[in-house]
Amino acid sequence: MKDKKIDTLEEIGKLIRYYSLTMSTAAGSGHPTSSLSATELMAGLLFGGTFRYDLNHPDNPNNDQLIFSKGHASPLFYSLWAAAGAVSEEELMTFRKFGSPLEGHPTTRFRYTAAATGSLGQGLSMGVGMALNAKYLDKLPYRTYVLLGDSEMAEGSQWESIQIAAYYKLNNLIGIIDVNRLGQRGETMYGWDLDAYARRIGVFGWETMKIEGHSYEQILEAYEKACDSEKPVMIIAKTIKGKGVSFLEDKNGWHGVPLKKDDLERALKELGEFDHSVRGEITPPEKLVPQSLETKPAGAVEYSTEKPVATREAFGKALVRTYPHYPAIVSLDAEVSNSTEAAIFQKEHPERFFEMFIAEQNMVGAAVGLSRHRKIPFVSTFAAFLTRAFDQIRMSQYSDANIKFVGSHAGVSIGQDGPSQMGLEDIAMFRAIPGSVILYPSDAVSADRMVELAAEHQGIVYIRTTRMATPIIYNAGESFTIGGSKVLRRSDRDVAAIVAAGITLHEALKAYDELIRQGISVRVIDLYSLKPLDEATLRDAANSTDFIVTVEDHYPAGGIGEEVRAALTPLTAPVYSLTVHKRPMSGLPQELLDYEEISEKAIVAKIKEIVWRRERQASSG
Repeated sequence: MKDKKIDTLEEIGKLIRYYSLTMSTAAGSGHPTSSLSATELMAGLLFGGTFRYDLNHPDNPNNDQLIFSKGHASPLFYSLWAAAGAVSEEELMTFRKFGSPLEGHPTTRFRYTAAATGSLGQGLSMGVGMALNAKYLDKLPYRTYVLLGDSEMAEGSQWESIQIAAYYKLNNLIGIIDVNRLGQRGETMYGWDLDAYARRIGVFGWETMKIEGHSYEQILEAYEKACDSEKPVMIIAKTIKGKGVSFLEDKNGWHGVPLKKDDLERALKELGEFDHSVRGEITPPEKLVPQSLETKPAGAVEYSTEKPVATREAFGKALVRTYPHYPAIVSLDAEVSNSTEAAIFQKEHPERFFEMFIAEQNMVGAAVGLSRHRKIPFVSTFAAFLTRAFDQIRMSQYSDANIKFVGSHAGVSIGQDGPSQMGLEDIAMFRAIPGSVILYPSDAVSADRMVELAAEHQGIVYIRTTRMATPIIYNAGESFTIGGSKVLRRSDRDVAAIVAAGITLHEALKAYDELIRQGISVRVIDLYSLKPLDEATLRDAANSTDFIVTVEDHYPAGGIGEEVRAALTPLTAPVYSLTVHKRPMSGLPQELLDYEEISEKAIVAKIKEIVWRRERQASSG
């Protein structure tokens, strides 16, 4: 005799299959077969008694978390919440329609989305962040469940996540691999070889469970055992793509293909009769209160003008200074904390620091998970290495991420380590993210203040720091704003404006002194906020000088020069850009600044050349 619970789950499963098929047919697109294969796995999770969730309060900190790493199975995802009574059948029919929160892959526009997914290989790392938060920060018993596709297990980011979850003993993290054998164009790497997955995942320190993915008895038993494990758990489920519809089951060529109307009618006939009114019940969570975070005033900024300080060092000190006022801060670093100087924060607050090792993709994904639980992650590594995680960075915006990225060792000015370590594309990368903020401090005081600005700002912020020590040019009381700049040198006789930031600002100040000595007056602007720009100050410079010279330790594409030109259009003041335009190499910092023609010497030469040319043209005219 069947268990009554399983009878109910089977009825719910039929309804979910009906929803998945009809909504994708109505949309004319979607991934119904990928949804059908995981129906029992997810219905068993949400409505089998294991999953705990407050349906009326998706932001309840005690809620278990469900991440669809295989985000293309969104018809199943939305259907689950419809079967729970949270989404109407009418709403389901808006799937993939313009303006509907039921998008093709889940984003946070849908209130029950834990994190935006769809770019494969990212969900497990987000789950790592949520599990870290539960175990080490909020100290709450909620669990994080991640539905994974077998195709995406080829992604290297998955194995980054699997390693770190075992390292941090995240026994509150449960992955479920939907091993349906078929990917987009044919069989996956291991097909239905469940042992292949179990061997590989098991050696990393996870508990693995192999089950029949359409058997509610095995599914419910696996979830129950997973909740008692002392390790992270991976449930490896053999499933059939297109399950429930004979002409779809285990058939290649149906990935991402909705059924035509006639085929839909055939499929629904096969599913048999079902009850439109059946609804699943989700067990409510415990009523616990997260650890309270007490806000205190931040410490004072203290730097002597007598000693140069690297902005990367100032970042580490600023995290410590700022943390009392923003106690949601956590620090994640990719095993370079003694270079990024995140180690300064680690020493003071080891419980708020997570070593993520040389695995930048997982580090960013984990930061998304932490951010979704109201933490303020500061993610630090060399600027060059953040490019590895650009997919995670660009996806984080769809999770409304509040992450602060800190890229150290930017530009050729890092010196002898050579081009592999030089961040020369990072400004362009972060400029491409809508709504992002980019800050580039030039000294310790500005770096310190910009860390505080980043912590206060809601959204993605990138802070670019410098390896070498630079002179202190601002007093401790100086204020900075997102979207601001500083005019450091100015007169009514300025023939040009030098626009720089970070390391090249110091070259611009030295060039100013030399040009003044030679009788040429110029303006110097610290464009510390690269996005958004202080357009008013730039336009004033364009209107009151003859030309502008931008100087940057970055490649020309997507850098400061392009940004300033765009901001000044349609003004006629010419903009000349000094950038890293040669293939960089190892050398001393000053040698490399001279070689790339972004040093004091190059700035002086460029301005004298333009002034001389303009005078010659004027005299010959």
